[in-house]
Amino acid sequence: MTAEVSGGTRTDERPATTAWAYHRDGFVPVAEATVPVTTQGLHYGTGVFEGIRAHVVPGRPELAVFRLRDHLERFARSCRLLRIDLPQDTAELAAVVVELLSRNGVARDTYIRPLAYKYRPLPGTGPGVSLRGNSDALSVIAFTLGDYSPAAGVRCSFSSWTRPPGRSLPVRAKATGTYLNNALAVDEARAAGYDDAILLNERGDVAEASTANVFAVRGDELLTPPLDADILEGVTRDTVRVLSADFGLSYTERPLQPADLLVADEVFLTGTGMGVTPVVGIAGRDVGTGEPGTVTTGLRHRYHDLVRGSDDRYEHWLTRVRVP
Repeated sequence: MTAEVSGGTRTDERPATTAWAYHRDGFVPVAEATVPVTTQGLHYGTGVFEGIRAHVVPGRPELAVFRLRDHLERFARSCRLLRIDLPQDTAELAAVVVELLSRNGVARDTYIRPLAYKYRPLPGTGPGVSLRGNSDALSVIAFTLGDYSPAAGVRCSFSSWTRPPGRSLPVRAKATGTYLNNALAVDEARAAGYDDAILLNERGDVAEASTANVFAVRGDELLTPPLDADILEGVTRDTVRVLSADFGLSYTERPLQPADLLVADEVFLTGTGMGVTPVVGIAGRDVGTGEPGTVTTGLRHRYHDLVRGSDDRYEHWLTRVRVP
């Protein structure tokens, strides 16, 4: 069957939620991990989440969770911004993820989604838009998800929707409410026949794609927008920063204009979901030759292999979990 995803269309089975979830204060069958319609986070988008990947290690009965601690530290920072108090620290949250994968026991590439949110008003607090006076809750689910990043690349539009400035919304946090902006942008792009959207910030500089950071290649220089371009501080973005030295590339963070992408030798997107994905066209124009470039392809293959435990230099990025 065909499954449509951000960044293209792949032919594969649809993601399947696994049997167990962590919900509020313990592990439950996933069908029981529900919330009432009165949940405050559902009404006002007062929640934060993370996207974490676990990949099958070839020839071994285990999953390798990639940069688990880094993801959970970002999750904790996002929680602080929304005054969400969780009883677990980062190490305890990591243990929840490991046990969830062990309980589900599925030896397939898996996507893990921790979600923390405002749950219900505390006694004596009336309904309303507020970060105070509400209880907090944590849910963690997992579902099998293979590689949906198309090797042939994606085509992007420049969105008419602007990336919100950091002084309006906490764009460095993965807050649920802020993703309405991303949803509108990708919906507009797909309606126009593109795979994804690249959003500009209020200054007219390149910010990011709907769920990914943006890179441009010019010669031996790797360019990407800085954090003050109102972007999410991506974990995969940082991974590419580290890997760039292996390819003899100079890594530069600086403001990028839309034209910088149009004249680049190569453009690619990075994210937990899509890994390293080539962009072969933007706004009706080919990027470079209109095919995935050598730098993008090299980084894509290196990333694909190292998240599956192929490079001992990056073993510290992996949390290994035995599964049947």
